[in-house]
Amino acid sequence: MMESKGVLVFAEQKNGKLHKVSFELLGVGRKIAEKLGSELYAAVLGPFGMSCAELIERGADKVFVVEDESAFSLPDEYVFAENLIRLTEEIRPEVFLIGATSLGRSVAPRVAAGLRTGLTADCTDLDVDEDGHLVQIRPAFSENILAQILSDSMPQMATVRYKEFDEAERVPGRTGEIIRLKECGSKNPSLEFIKELESSGFDISSAEVVVSGGSGLRSPEDFRMLEELAVLLGGSVGSSRPMVEAGFIPREHQVGYSGNRVKPKVYIACGISGAPQHLAGMMDSEVIIAINSDPSAPIFNVADYGIVGDIYEIIPQLIERIKKEKAASSSSDAVASILSNGGNNK
Repeated sequence: MMESKGVLVFAEQKNGKLHKVSFELLGVGRKIAEKLGSELYAAVLGPFGMSCAELIERGADKVFVVEDESAFSLPDEYVFAENLIRLTEEIRPEVFLIGATSLGRSVAPRVAAGLRTGLTADCTDLDVDEDGHLVQIRPAFSENILAQILSDSMPQMATVRYKEFDEAERVPGRTGEIIRLKECGSKNPSLEFIKELESSGFDISSAEVVVSGGSGLRSPEDFRMLEELAVLLGGSVGSSRPMVEAGFIPREHQVGYSGNRVKPKVYIACGISGAPQHLAGMMDSEVIIAINSDPSAPIFNVADYGIVGDIYEIIPQLIERIKKEKAASSSSDAVASILSNGGNNK
C-alpha cells in the first residue's frame, strides 16, 4: 500500500470528445487527492492529437494519453481494459475512479480482475477515513440503505454514477503535464466492426427540465401531451421503465436505476407511482413535482409539490396556465408560482 501514490481517473471519450462524467470524476478526485496529500492524474485513451488541456484546467496534475488512430474508435472493452491495466501498473495509483457509463461499467471489472484488486460499483459518494483509506459509498437493498465499503487491495477502485457530483471548475491557464504514449497493440480477435447505427443524439441526462410519464398513461399517443408541456418549459420527455417495456417510448427516455440518471432543475412526474428503481434516477432534481391520482403514491414522499388528481385534467390546465404566465424567469419559478397558487404545496 505504501508503494501506491496518487488518484487516477479514467477520462472517457468518444470521437475525440470527452464525456462530461470525466469532469465530475476530476471534481471528486481532487478532493480525495487533497485529503491523501497526493497528485491527481487522468488517463485518456483516444486518437492521435486529441486535445487534453481541459483536463489540466479542471484539476489534473498529469494527463496520460494513450494514442491510436483506430484502436479506441470503438467501445471495445478488451482493448480499453488491456491498455488501462498496463497504464495503471505503471502509474501505481492509490485510487482509480471510472465513470459508471455503459463503457465504464463494462471496462472497470475487467481492469480490476487484471490488477487483482477489488471494485465497488455505482458509488454515489466517496470519502477518506482517518487511516487514509477510500470510503466507497453506494446504495444497497433497493436503495434503502447506504453501504460504506473499504478495500484492502491497491488500487482502490470504484465506478461512480454519472450526474452524482458537480463538474470540476475550469481554470483557464492552469498548468500541468501531458504525457503521450502509444497504444500497446492489443486487438480483440473476436470483434468485427460491421457498421455504426445512427443515433438520435437524444440525451435526457443533460436536460434542465424533465416531464416524465408512467403507468398512468393509457396509450403511446398520450406522451404528446407531456411533450407539449416539456417544450413549453424548454425540457425533454422522460419515462418510467414500464412505459419503455410496453413500447410506448424509446429506451433513451427511461429514467431510473436501469435507465438514465437525471438531475434537472425541474422534474415533473406524471402518473408515476414512485418505485425505488425510478426514484434512484431522479430524486436529486432541484424541484420535484408529482401528479398522481393515488394520494398514497410513494412519489409524494420525495416531491416538493404534489397534486392529487387525474393527469388528463391537470396537465392540460397546467399547459394553459403556463402559456398565460410567460413572465417567469426560469422554468422552476414558473411552475412553482402556479402550483403555490393552485396546487398542494408540501
